Amino acid sequence: MLVICSDTHARTGHALSGRTLEAVREADLVVHAGDFTTPTALDAFGEEADRLLAVHGNADVPAVKERLPTVRTFEHEGVRIALTHRRDGGDLGLRMFGRERGADIVVSGHTHRPRFVETPDVCLLNPGSHAQPRGNRPAHAELDVTADGLSGELVQPDGTIFERFSVPSIGARE
Repeated sequence: MLVICSDTHARTGHALSGRTLEAVREADLVVHAGDFTTPTALDAFGEEADRLLAVHGNADVPAVKERLPTVRTFEHEGVRIALTHRRDGGDLGLRMFGRERGADIVVSGHTHRPRFVETPDVCLLNPGSHAQPRGNRPAHAELDVTADGLSGELVQPDGTIFERFSVPSIGARE
């Protein structure tokens, strides 16, 4: 299972709870779209995940920014993922970012608003914030491998699934 989180905004710990904490502990890979805030929060989060790939966000202190890149592109089970905290230009900027990297999905954070958008060329996923939702639902994303890419869910820390989606791999799009 792939678990995606963002916008932890913690000072002293990982701020994980409930299903979000369970999912991070169970995941084969955890992806974080930035804003841990402090090295202590980053380290605490990393201690819960077997494998963590992350980028830094705008609220991260310099010590976190020194440890994490601004963007990252990688493959997971045949699906190409482009990861950033934020991109100017809204959805269009995120789509262009994804196309430049040949991505099947762009994962971003910053807005604290969980959402999934499928466009003709790339999917966009913001997992929201599991700890600081700022008026939105607290959430993370859980994704599993399918024959054609990934199937996913946006999940609240109490375990409530409020959206299901699929991410076709490039081969499945053609």
